[in-house]
Amino acid sequence: MSIPGCAAWLETPLGRYVIDWELAQVDARVADVFGFHAIQIGLPERDYLRNNRIGFKFRCARSGEVALISDTYELPLASQSVDLVVLPHVLEFSEHPHQVLREVERVLVPEGQLLISAFNPVSLWGARRLLAASTGEFPWQGQFLSVRRMKDWLALLSFESQPAVFGAYIPPVTPPRWIEQWDFMDNAGPRWWPFAGGVYLIQATKRVRGMRLVAPAWRDRRARAKAFAPVAQRDPVSIERNFPE
Repeated sequence: MSIPGCAAWLETPLGRYVIDWELAQVDARVADVFGFHAIQIGLPERDYLRNNRIGFKFRCARSGEVALISDTYELPLASQSVDLVVLPHVLEFSEHPHQVLREVERVLVPEGQLLISAFNPVSLWGARRLLAASTGEFPWQGQFLSVRRMKDWLALLSFESQPAVFGAYIPPVTPPRWIEQWDFMDNAGPRWWPFAGGVYLIQATKRVRGMRLVAPAWRDRRARAKAFAPVAQRDPVSIERNFPE
């Protein structure tokens, strides 16, 4: 995904402030996700998989220095082949957000993990978007998606989502000194207005109804067969006859 103005915004103090919070949250959640394949879709300028220990992990976008160049809504990946997918700010800037989620559901293995980061419309950032959307600047030209809508979409695809985590409570101001002056809101926000953070992160698990993962039980079957094998009992009288005193 190539968004005009995204790379430049990421280098601003406000962009670094948002991405640093997201990376810290993602680092804590992907550290214990295991499997064979992990993919980050979108925002290739930052590595959201840096703290994950899966051996084969890569980034996917429509352009840039990535391992896989592809549209986000048509992934050239086999079904049920990925254990972890990270979607940093993809859905609110995609023309086909529903199809992106359907593709993610298709490529994830059962019990696979999905992490989504997005801008929160119910926040000071959402209010700023209403005023600056006409400028076409990043990130204000995006379609901010509420947590409730995001969870509804995930539920329709049989994802089980955890409670969202909110961050970036300060007003979307640009000068670094203003960001430092409003820093106290990041401490007060989770307590006084927890759902009004500028960005949020959702972690979800792909559930497959009626499916039960069963490991091979070859050893167990042999062990059970051995445990229930009949044991020959010898008659004590016959033993005495064969071995008289």
